[in-house]
Amino acid sequence: MRPSQRLPTQLRQVTLETGVNRYAEGSCLVSFGHTKVLVTASLEDGVPPFMRGRGAGWVTAEYGMLPRATHTRGRREAAQGKQSGRTQEIQRLIGRSMRAVIDVKALGERQITLDCDVVQADGGTRTAAITGGWVALKLATRHLVTEGVIARDPILDHVAAVSCGIFEGEPVLDLDYEEDSNAEADSNFVLTGCGDIVEIQATGEKRGFSRAEFEALFGLARDGIAELVEMQKAAIAG
Repeated sequence: MRPSQRLPTQLRQVTLETGVNRYAEGSCLVSFGHTKVLVTASLEDGVPPFMRGRGAGWVTAEYGMLPRATHTRGRREAAQGKQSGRTQEIQRLIGRSMRAVIDVKALGERQITLDCDVVQADGGTRTAAITGGWVALKLATRHLVTEGVIARDPILDHVAAVSCGIFEGEPVLDLDYEEDSNAEADSNFVLTGCGDIVEIQATGEKRGFSRAEFEALFGLARDGIAELVEMQKAAIAG
């Protein structure tokens, strides 16, 4: 039995609360169990220098953890004067995931920045940020269409993410911190709504894992992300 008493195929309780920031073009407070991430989507006129003159927009992300998001207080990275390699890797992953499902030409020469702030961490902060990030992005692009800023919604599909791992010899879905820190292997899957792969990160932590085990993890992720996509649809329906 998992420490959380969940079935191997069971997600943590997931919530996607929208409209939590009155100023941002789109916002979502996403919870995967005890993991909570606040995502805001902000529109900026203009694009980074490498995109200028292409007639296309850009979507990027910034990620950070609040000092008491974990069991002990962590120093703000701003106070240290630089971002950690982990932070940079995660925010690039979030940006890639969003750009995989948006028509940047339809966005015009505008940038949408997703700020992903981890309020509380209990494993899976990057997967929560991606899942909630899509909701915030969708609400922002909907706002742009409603305001007549762009002619059509540039979002082409959903994108969501979930972790899977091998815990005590068994493939399980959506690891919390206790499972993640003791997993024999763990992985993060980012898939589109139609099931296409955007990114897979898979690591043997205590041992190598077989192709059959990887396929079991992939199957769990595919089903879990299908559930998350349905939750995304419900979140933006209002």
